[in-house]
Amino acid sequence: MARAAPYDRDAALDAAMTLFWDKGYHATSLKDLEATLGMKPGSIYAAFTSKENLYLLALERYFEASRSSVRRAMAQAASPLAGLADHLRGFAKLPPHDKARQACMMTKTLIDTRTTDPAIVEKARAYLSAMQQEFSACFARAVAQGELPETADPDRLARRYLANISALRLELARGAPSEDVHALAEDMALEIEGMRIAAPAP
Repeated sequence: MARAAPYDRDAALDAAMTLFWDKGYHATSLKDLEATLGMKPGSIYAAFTSKENLYLLALERYFEASRSSVRRAMAQAASPLAGLADHLRGFAKLPPHDKARQACMMTKTLIDTRTTDPAIVEKARAYLSAMQQEFSACFARAVAQGELPETADPDRLARRYLANISALRLELARGAPSEDVHALAEDMALEIEGMRIAAPAP
């Protein structure tokens, strides 16, 4: 009996993530998955159990990559607020064919499956909350380092920050002119920098 060709799980999940991110859960057919992953239906189900489970794995991969990217950027920043501001500016600098110019996969998932697939929606909400907590931790560090006043509310600031990112990515996804996206990102970044407490006079 002929054996199924081996597959690279990481490569398959990356390919599935890109496909689902482009088309959404419902619009992605088994034929799409076959063509993109280079796998037969039986092999797909043997490896990933179901289309829903494959989507959940792809969504997890997207979340982990997004969180890791934010953590790396913040670790290299001169300060928490500088890192947050530069993160916003970074969206305006994305090259024309960068997939990150699309709306966030987690946000698209909420829209696509909100009334049809509760297990997927629950995961998307959890991942978005986790991303908000990442930004909340950044604002908390800004408070601890004296960039923000002790009265600042990191959770509230993180909620607003995540909403700004969603707005920026929506502008990118709808094809807004580059100069408009740059201006919007700069306005948002300056707002973050403007929160910084002035250093006391020597």
